[in-house]
Amino acid sequence: MMDELELLKKDWNNQQEHLPKLSYDQIYKMIWKKSSSMVKWIFYISIIEFVFWAAINIIFSDPQSMEELKTMHIYNIMMVLGFLNYAIILYFILKFYLNYKKISVTDSSRKLMKTILKVKQTVTQYVWFNLIIFTLTMVISLYGVILYSPEGQEITKSASEQASESMFWFLIVVVSVVFMAIILVLIWLFYRLLYGILLKRLKENYNELKKLEV
Repeated sequence: MMDELELLKKDWNNQQEHLPKLSYDQIYKMIWKKSSSMVKWIFYISIIEFVFWAAINIIFSDPQSMEELKTMHIYNIMMVLGFLNYAIILYFILKFYLNYKKISVTDSSRKLMKTILKVKQTVTQYVWFNLIIFTLTMVISLYGVILYSPEGQEITKSASEQASESMFWFLIVVVSVVFMAIILVLIWLFYRLLYGILLKRLKENYNELKKLEV
């Protein structure tokens, strides 16, 4: 007796006979068009993100904030870190653009598969870079606040008088690590949402291309 799965397969095959047959080139062009659109959106989103963070930085870079950084002895390193951050982000934006231009002239499924993998690799590197930059920024900021800001010095003095100094610094390290971990997870989820959907669809396209090559 034919089982239920076999009946469904037979019914599907019968339906397929009445559907228009798509050629290899037609299927490839559909996948190429979708992939090109997704890579273009990755490029656009990276530009929007760059402009957004640059605007935030400009808004909070008033003379008072700069003086506070100098007071905490982290002005120079924050300026260097900021310069490197913008330079490397612009480098990634250029890579996203080159990936888009490359996928626009791709003429074979194998080349398209390689380009999709390259896009995924570039986005992954970009996300990791941003997580590292955020981590360095938070570590340096915490260092300056705890050791040199008036509030930090007051807390340090008060804690030292009421408890052992080693316990105080142990708690500072634990709280800082937990705080940074929460922030980094939130940032990772943000990028997961921002680029994850596009990368997931690109992966689906990659899998479809693999089927064409079989």
